[in-house]
Amino acid sequence: MATNTHLQRLDTAADTTGSSVSASNRRQTEDFIAGGAIAAGDWVAFDASKTGSDQLLYVVEAAGVTTKGNSAAFGVALAAAATDERVTVVVSGFCESAQVAAATVAGSALVGPIGTAGRAEIEVPGTTTGQLCGIALTDDSAVTNYAQVVVLKQF
Repeated sequence: MATNTHLQRLDTAADTTGSSVSASNRRQTEDFIAGGAIAAGDWVAFDASKTGSDQLLYVVEAAGVTTKGNSAAFGVALAAAATDERVTVVVSGFCESAQVAAATVAGSALVGPIGTAGRAEIEVPGTTTGQLCGIALTDDSAVTNYAQVVVLKQF
């Protein structure tokens, strides 16, 4: 697992020599091993079937947890992966395409999967009491239920 932190320059007039002047952290990714099939955009959780330090090395599609949401969901897979393949996960910051519930609108607070594994749900105060895992930046796509999100750092 190697951390990759992507920086975005905020000073458009600055030179392009690669200096870090006015740079800002916008996304952090980590590499894991898939403990099962994972689709691109799935919210993931650590693989509880593993033992010892492997519990922090393997991830699986976050299961749906009735009503409350899966508070173990901590990031979004950037690409699909089969069992035992490497998968890069956004653990903090911007993610261009994450699975979200239908009717998600920009600004919706998201909790871990409730009914559908791998898909974040809209947080409803008093109903969904799971830990927030992200915030939608765009409305979901009516066809695919994917949106741009900010992943809230939990790992």
